[in-house]
Amino acid sequence: MAIGICAVIVLGFIQWSARGFVDVSAVPIWVHLHGIVMIGWLALFVTQNALANSGALALHRKLGWAGLGLALLIAPLSAYTGQMAVTLGRVPPIFSDPYFLALTHIEGIAFSATVLWAIALRRKTEWHRRLMLAALVIIMEPALGRLLPMPLLGAWSEWTVMALQLAVLAIAMRHDQKFSGRVHPALWWASAIVVAVHAAIVLSALSPVVIAYATALAAR
Repeated sequence: MAIGICAVIVLGFIQWSARGFVDVSAVPIWVHLHGIVMIGWLALFVTQNALANSGALALHRKLGWAGLGLALLIAPLSAYTGQMAVTLGRVPPIFSDPYFLALTHIEGIAFSATVLWAIALRRKTEWHRRLMLAALVIIMEPALGRLLPMPLLGAWSEWTVMALQLAVLAIAMRHDQKFSGRVHPALWWASAIVVAVHAAIVLSALSPVVIAYATALAAR
């Protein structure tokens, strides 16, 4: 699942650039930095799963602190990138300015918070591994938004992305049910977090405060 989800995320951004939606030479330095940190996280996530699977737990634990550092960087970098995209008129055409601000702020915070929760429960392995998976699923949305025909989906676009994320978690739930006879509580929490993130993004994008903030940024 780690390899598959990370591949989908990378594919989403590569094909977006390949289709001409991004002029890489004109991309600001902070966007490159955000991308490097995210690629670093994805690479580390796959590595950490491979280490845990092979029994190299000592190295897994040491690298985990690097993961903490990356996770703490992602939320502020995501928020700043969103703000500057609105200011410079670089918001992807599938998003409105208020929605993009809500997306970059809320998902960044939810991702980092879920990673911190997983690290806090690192001694409870079954909780730890599932919460780390949940954090990865949270950051699937920007990639899915670039893979799906969002303009055609219209008002259903947000909920289609959410349904796909929940479907990914359902695979893990099916695994639990098959091998232990029950779904681990962490996956129910993960599902609730995904739903809450989408609801918060939609509601925040409609908030007069967020709309006003986006308008002010765009007017700079």
